[in-house]
Amino acid sequence: MSENGTFPRMTGTEFTPEWFENVSVNRSAAERRAASLPGRRTVKKDHQAAWLARAITCIDLTTLAGDDTAGRVQRLCAKARQPLRPDLLAALGLEMLTVGAVCVYPTMVPHAVKALDGSGIPVASVATGFPAGLTPLPLRLAEIRYAVDQGAAEIDIVITREQALTGNWAALYDEIRQMREACGDAHMKAILATGDLKTLTNVYKASMVAMQAGADFIKTSTGKEEVNATLPVSLTMVRALRDFGDRTGQWVGFKPAGGLKTAKDAMNWLILMKEEMGSRWCMPDLFRIGASSMLGDIERQLEHHVTGRYSAANRHALA
Repeated sequence: MSENGTFPRMTGTEFTPEWFENVSVNRSAAERRAASLPGRRTVKKDHQAAWLARAITCIDLTTLAGDDTAGRVQRLCAKARQPLRPDLLAALGLEMLTVGAVCVYPTMVPHAVKALDGSGIPVASVATGFPAGLTPLPLRLAEIRYAVDQGAAEIDIVITREQALTGNWAALYDEIRQMREACGDAHMKAILATGDLKTLTNVYKASMVAMQAGADFIKTSTGKEEVNATLPVSLTMVRALRDFGDRTGQWVGFKPAGGLKTAKDAMNWLILMKEEMGSRWCMPDLFRIGASSMLGDIERQLEHHVTGRYSAANRHALA
């Protein structure tokens, strides 16, 4: 498996509700465990710099704004190619570093593909009526095929929240399965929009259904909900991911997204993956962070590590 996110396709399973229908997640216990994670590891100095460099390779550098332009996407791709200044790379003893992927809307995919040509960085596209996912299914499937035809190597789909909220898990499975087929060779990340699912039990069940349907990654949020990625939600999804792996032997990836902005956030989620899944799930083929401004803060922290001084945030613009 390579650093640029070329991981094996998941096959999924038949719809198997007995794997999750009697599961109930204890919110208080999940919150206690999540609250303990940041204090369980002390990562300082060179070790912290190494963890932050690893975090950069796991970032899906993202722009999903209504005023996106070809120029903005091209500038973002330039940052994806060189997320750290050459002097910082040299000081850290690194020859090259790139982000995990660049994530854009379907109409921006051709601009990103052109700007990243030869870099090995995959282009990810949101699809399926992002962020609400409430357009008719044939249109959502067509949008997936359009993004793939334009060159997207990864597709971030959104689920129909109503199916999860009403417990219509078979319908959710069938819909995601069709989306998986529409992706063809492109890898599929299933966005659960966990802030809309109300309970951690629903989050666990939706995670399991998405993986049974063949999702290569399960992802927390669109970034457009009132509540996006949180550690208790992420813990619940990672536990579902681990349970699925124990049953099937399939390695599914995890992507938190929405509200993650700082180097400290990157450290907290890497610690979650290290504690719950082990070092292998801290690699970009199994772990991604959906973010934009986070990269600027990581670069600022690494500059402080190298020079001993904090620079102004505006010295680390993204696009």
